[in-house]
Amino acid sequence: MDLIKNGNKVLFVWGGNVTDQLEKIVNELKTKCEVIVENIDRVKMASYANSTFDIILSNYLGTYDSEHTTEVLGHFVKLIKPNGKLIVRNSKTDGFKSDLVLAGYVNVEQQSDGCFVAQKPNYEVGSVAKLSLTPKSKETVAKVWKLDDTEEDDLINPDDLLDEADKEMPDPSSLRVCGTTGKRKACKDCSCGLAEELGGEAPKNEIQKSSCGSCYLGDAFRCATCPYLGMPAFKPGEKIQITDNLMKADL
Repeated sequence: MDLIKNGNKVLFVWGGNVTDQLEKIVNELKTKCEVIVENIDRVKMASYANSTFDIILSNYLGTYDSEHTTEVLGHFVKLIKPNGKLIVRNSKTDGFKSDLVLAGYVNVEQQSDGCFVAQKPNYEVGSVAKLSLTPKSKETVAKVWKLDDTEEDDLINPDDLLDEADKEMPDPSSLRVCGTTGKRKACKDCSCGLAEELGGEAPKNEIQKSSCGSCYLGDAFRCATCPYLGMPAFKPGEKIQITDNLMKADL
């Protein structure tokens, strides 16, 4: 009873039968605080406003065996003012401390006389608060090139990148890979014809070979467009001359 201070508003919840001991304790409490007596089965029907009481005493005398369910404990926490306390006895003590914590109470303790004392947090049930998180120190990040989409950047006209000299047709001789150092000299593996030109030789054309390589075997192995169709087979590598008559149509 030392937790009850002068001027507190107390809700005394009882069950079972009214006894002389109950009346005695209530009268003692009324000498220093405001006391409202309510039956455990009629607490919800009383429609008390939230945060009405500083202290709730429930089954303080241990005269009834009804268990305090999570629903009842949750209703009590709404009726208690922030930082107010619930002093309660329960028929079963195993796991009851966890029930009080789940109902929203903090600083739950079991006294030597068997009573449990639990405190309502210093805020209303369902209240919200803005968290002021300390911003982390930003590490130095290397600045990289980026394009801001919010700014209108002037795009360069591609036609302005070329002048009249760039549009002129270049001299083919200037496009040679060889002889670009002033003195005309062919590269070691010249393929542009400069080596033959400097040597006075015409570029050699590669001799065309048969794509199938089986023309000499006879018509059975020749393609439909083979110029040797109708001619007898010949030896590989033998030079065959096609007469003018074969190149003319029969009609």
